[in-house]
Amino acid sequence: MTQLNRQLRLKTRPEGLVRREDFDLVEQPVPALKDGEVLVRVLYISMDPTNRVWMRDIPQYLPPVAIGEVMRALGLGRVVQSRSAQYHEGDLVQGVTGWQDYLVLHESAKGYVRLPADPGIPLPTLLGAAGMSGVTAYYGLTEIAPVQPGETLVVSAAAGSVGSIAGQIGKIMGARVVGIAGGADKCRYLTDQLGFDAAVDYKAADFKQQLKAATPDGVHVNFENVGGEVMRAVLSRMVIGGRVALCGLISGYNSTERPSDDFGVFVMKRLSMRGFLVLDYAKTREAVQVLGGWIREGKLKAEETVADGLENAPEVLNRLFAGSHRGKLVLRVDAQALRCDCSGLPAGDQSDQS
Repeated sequence: MTQLNRQLRLKTRPEGLVRREDFDLVEQPVPALKDGEVLVRVLYISMDPTNRVWMRDIPQYLPPVAIGEVMRALGLGRVVQSRSAQYHEGDLVQGVTGWQDYLVLHESAKGYVRLPADPGIPLPTLLGAAGMSGVTAYYGLTEIAPVQPGETLVVSAAAGSVGSIAGQIGKIMGARVVGIAGGADKCRYLTDQLGFDAAVDYKAADFKQQLKAATPDGVHVNFENVGGEVMRAVLSRMVIGGRVALCGLISGYNSTERPSDDFGVFVMKRLSMRGFLVLDYAKTREAVQVLGGWIREGKLKAEETVADGLENAPEVLNRLFAGSHRGKLVLRVDAQALRCDCSGLPAGDQSDQS
């Protein structure tokens, strides 16, 4: 029986939030493997703000996804057929999978990591706290803007995949951590469950007053994920010589307008800001080992919001910008496929948890 591969291919460049109409759902037969190739069944897809950036025809760190091309995305899959001595059936593979059911991968392809069939950690966590999200947070606070014991760290989008880990790493390093999130429930989650010292609701009318009260000694390090008004408010609280790890600017990813630039505060407060990409550390296993150890020791809590269905990818991606999730947002490609592939799944894995 011929296996069919469903693919979501970019049809038009979205304006604002993405729509299903911006993609073509195409089915085509899975090709026969050649020597050195493996067939990977995609199990989970990582939903990241950078997916939205890749749809835009603007200068960026990777070429934009071309019209007619499978939507680019990181993911996790399992080898179901192999004609390679380097990959075996049952191996897990992490890397760029795209929005599709199957990936034909040559053993020489760069940027893919082969994992044991049973990694001893929930599969969605391999895309979150023990994956790219965790690695981003780790290097942001150890190399880009190192945080010291006793300093105040502010993290924006603190209930998201990267921010929730960055805040916990700050606590492990001895910092006083203040998270910025949307809504009282998320703020309570940060303090009551993740151990943040304080949380500020950016949706509240008195947001700036809350931020001032939460940072009486100023802000030494800002782990920035949002940009816009949120970032400007935090910069106004920075101490002289403060440091900013610029991870993302999610507030502007759906906008065609360029935000106004005001660098006066950098001069007055002698601030330093450094942007970075997790791709800079793609070959480094140190962070994954440290993060995995913290998770096993109970020092680091990992949470994933798992949604279902490849065909729902556009709507699920929009949840990143609506903030209707906690922790890492992951798409389970086909729940039925996972009924026969339960290794590594947490007991009672919940879909669409918010």
